Amino acid sequence: MENIKLFESFKLGNTELQNHVVMAPMTRSRAIGNVPNALMAEYYAQRAGAGLIVTEGVSPSPNGLGYARIPGIFSNEQIAGWKLVTDAVHSKGGKIFMQIMHTGRIGHEANLPEGAKIVAPSAIKADGKMWTDTKQMQDHPVPSAFTSEELKTAKEEFIASAKNAVEAGFDGIELHGANGYLLEQFISPHSNKREDEYGGNIENRCRFVLEVAKGCADAIGKEKVAIRLSPYGAFNDMPAYPETEDTYKYLAAEINKTGLVYIHIVDHSSMGAPEVPRKIKEIIREEFRNTLILSGGYGLESAEKELENGIADLVAFGKPFINNPDFVERLKNGRALNTDLNMDAFYTPDEKGYTDYPFYTK
Repeated sequence: MENIKLFESFKLGNTELQNHVVMAPMTRSRAIGNVPNALMAEYYAQRAGAGLIVTEGVSPSPNGLGYARIPGIFSNEQIAGWKLVTDAVHSKGGKIFMQIMHTGRIGHEANLPEGAKIVAPSAIKADGKMWTDTKQMQDHPVPSAFTSEELKTAKEEFIASAKNAVEAGFDGIELHGANGYLLEQFISPHSNKREDEYGGNIENRCRFVLEVAKGCADAIGKEKVAIRLSPYGAFNDMPAYPETEDTYKYLAAEINKTGLVYIHIVDHSSMGAPEVPRKIKEIIREEFRNTLILSGGYGLESAEKELENGIADLVAFGKPFINNPDFVERLKNGRALNTDLNMDAFYTPDEKGYTDYPFYTK
């Protein structure tokens, strides 16, 4: 392949990226006590060859720490921990956005700090189980439905977290509006049965997401705020619904009005999830004028094709970055990828299967 666009530089808002490759956000559960650490800084710095790194999901609130050992961004200790990460990535010439993820009903009390609780738009239990370090696998509990006051607080937590991310040195944030977590729980009529202005029709179900997005954009600048969406994604008990297409058309148009720097579309069909129709990606592309990132099982040729046909501006890769810290260099130079992938160590607490994958050697 000649003149490969994937490896050319790209301007994302006001941020200069060294290439069109994005390292997708992936939960890795190394934040002991929910605080980022030197091991995490090493992990992200190893992968600074990506044009943009998007971190694992980071909770804006004690209530959003649904998984074991995921990091937060609501305390001074967490801000200091994240500074280790951003300094390490920037020292290698990389750019990094924080993904802000409130897990909502996807969690368990055993994973939460004292005084926190499992909250959601409505008191509707999600199917499935959750790992806890103290009780192993547990069913998701019935969440507590947000009161009006709690909703205001949750919105303020997202905005405060955006400010904290900037203080910690991040180049921007990606709001996690996908994969069945809190923001998508508001979007979907399966998980949102509210009867106030945040439930019911499409506009109401999208209201909280759009208010959070605008609040963060107003706080740190729209060129530093992005969002991830998963239309037709079934992960975490999120089945499709008749209004899916109309919902995401409306959402994309409203996000465009706010001027967020990118939308990142999730497609997990390469991992066995239902296929995301091409049409919905085209609808979002038509409604949203800024950068569009596609993710989902791409290789060099398929990623280049999406860049050339104009539906994607950047392409995100996930698993290949886990066992190939120098993934971009390998791809660029036609080098073989590591094939060993220790899936048993995806969410364990130490360096094994995390920072110990080899770089390419002749």
